[in-house]
Amino acid sequence: MAPDKFKGSLTAAEVAGRVSAGLGVPTVELPVADGGDGTVDAAVACGFERITIEVTGPTGERIPASYAWHAADATAVVELAEASGLRRLPGDREPLTATSYGTGELVADAVRRGAGRVVLGLGGSACTDGGAGMAQALGARLLDAGGHDLPRGGAALRTLDSIDMSGFMDISGVEFVVASDVDNPLLGPHGAAAVYGPQKGATAEDVTTLEAALSRLAAVATQTHGLLGAPERRSSRRESEGRANEERSGRDHEHEHDDMPRPMGVAGAPGVGAAGGVGFAALAFLHADIRPGIDYLLGLLGFGAQVEGARLVITGEGSLDEQSLRGKAPIGVAQAAAKAGVPVIAVCGRRTLTDEELQVAGIEAAYALTDLEADPDRCMAEAGPLLERLAARIAADHLEGK
Repeated sequence: MAPDKFKGSLTAAEVAGRVSAGLGVPTVELPVADGGDGTVDAAVACGFERITIEVTGPTGERIPASYAWHAADATAVVELAEASGLRRLPGDREPLTATSYGTGELVADAVRRGAGRVVLGLGGSACTDGGAGMAQALGARLLDAGGHDLPRGGAALRTLDSIDMSGFMDISGVEFVVASDVDNPLLGPHGAAAVYGPQKGATAEDVTTLEAALSRLAAVATQTHGLLGAPERRSSRRESEGRANEERSGRDHEHEHDDMPRPMGVAGAPGVGAAGGVGFAALAFLHADIRPGIDYLLGLLGFGAQVEGARLVITGEGSLDEQSLRGKAPIGVAQAAAKAGVPVIAVCGRRTLTDEELQVAGIEAAYALTDLEADPDRCMAEAGPLLERLAARIAADHLEGK
C-alpha cells in the first residue's frame, strides 16, 4: 500500500489503512507523498519522529508547525506547507506580503538538532517571496539602499540593494535536498509569479509587482553569489547548474515564442520557481540539490526494499487526472514498482484519465470512489468506508486464486 493523501478527506496513512482493511490479505503500508502537503505525515507514518515547534506563519502570526526527524541517520524532512502553506492563512490570501520565514525556522531547528541532511518538500505555499523569508530566518539580512532590513514578503524585494550573509547560520556539513514535482524557473512566463501567483490571490498587477521583486532578488543574489554559503560546496553547485543549463537548452525550442527572455543562471534552473520561488533560495543560499519529489521520497522511505516479494502494489490520490502524469505520487510509485516487476493498481476519489493513459503510465487499472457513489460530497464525507468497498473489489479482481 503506497498511496498519497486524498486531499481534504483522508491522509495517506488513512488511505493505506482503509484499503488494507478492505483487502483482507497481509499488507505492508507505506504511505507516500511528493513533497507537498502530507510529506511530514507520510514520513512519520514510516517511522520518523514528529518534532513540533512554534514558528512564524505566512502572515506573521505564531503557529505550531512540525517536521519529521530520523535520529538514526540525522535526517529531517521539512514540509514548507506546514509553516508557510495556504492552509496556514488565518483569513484572506496575502500574495504581496506572505512570507516563507517559518519554513526557515523549521530548517534552523533541524540544523541545531544535528541534522546531516535536510529534505525540503515544496508545495502548497502561500508566499511568492523567492524564499527570502526562509533566508532571513537563517540569518541573512536583506537590506535596502539605506542599509535597513526589508520587511517580509515578496513585494518588498523590489527595493533590495544588498544581502548581508555575515550572520547566516553555519550549515557546513549539512546536505540539503529539495523534493519538488515542478520544473518551473524563477522568472518569466513560466516562473513563480506568473504561474503560481494567481493561485495565491495575486491580481495581474500583483503578478507584475512580484515578477519585478523576484527579478531584483535574483540580480542581487547573483552579485553576492560568492558569499552564499559554504565554499567547499560551490564546485558541486556549479556542476549542478551546468547540468541544469544543459537540460534547459534542450528545451528552449518549446518557449521560442515567449514574450519574455528565458532567465539564466540559478534563476533559470528547473525547479527553482517551486513554492513561490523558495526553490531559488534553497539553491542559492543552501546549495541544495533539486530532485523529483516522489522519486526521492520513495527512496528515503525505503520503497524498493518493501516492494520485494509483493504480489500487488496499490497506490492512489484524490484525483487521478492530467496533473497526475506530471510527476505526481501514483506515477512515481508505478515506475518504481515496474522495476521490481510488481503490477500496480490505483485508487482515487475520481479519475479523468483513460485506461490507455493509465496503462502507459504503468497502472493496470484504477478504482474510483465515484464508481460507487456519484455524489462528490458523499465521496468526501464517506471516503473511508467507500475505500474499503473498493478494496474488496480489487481483492476479487486481482488477488483471488493467486
